[in-house]
Amino acid sequence: MTTHETTGGAGVVALLLAAGGGRRLGGRPKALLRHRGRPLVEHAVRVLREGGCARVHVVLGAQADEVRARADLTDCVLVDNPEWEQGMGTSLRAGLESLAGSDAGAALVSLVDQPGIGPEAVARVLGAYAGEQSLVSAAYDGVRGHPVLFGAAHWAGIAATATGDRGARAYLRDHAQALTLVECADVARPFDIDTEADLVHLE
Repeated sequence: MTTHETTGGAGVVALLLAAGGGRRLGGRPKALLRHRGRPLVEHAVRVLREGGCARVHVVLGAQADEVRARADLTDCVLVDNPEWEQGMGTSLRAGLESLAGSDAGAALVSLVDQPGIGPEAVARVLGAYAGEQSLVSAAYDGVRGHPVLFGAAHWAGIAATATGDRGARAYLRDHAQALTLVECADVARPFDIDTEADLVHLE
């Protein structure tokens, strides 16, 4: 792990999951897709910072060395996920592990391939943070999406159930009564960049 983090008080650390290999994009890592003239991972980090996350951990996998070389990830903590091909769940576990022993009270999880989700949605979810028991998700017309905020009290349970590409889905389903939904459809669009057809969303 490469650490450039400045320590601060207890609070929320952003986890950006950026390890995907873009299998349906001809094997182009999503972190390195171009958006507004720079790698998509840079855009995603900027969104998190502008949304209020002072500390950002970025989970890398596919062509991690190339991402390090081509993207400016200054002041981020870079977390390697050697098991990235097994799915997003491994990246979520790696990201949560990187917070072990830190003063973080929660992790705000975002995905690198959702450029339609900007700082306004991040700020809304962040604003619902109320301590280590917090469980918060952005919603789009009532449907749960990203970003998602996991209070530290939930990390062990999420890590235990994060498998394949499902991430925290099972945990959130089982703890639906504790989940706060924050409507964001008026400020963000939750599309994914998964296929060649989706590249039209990049600028």
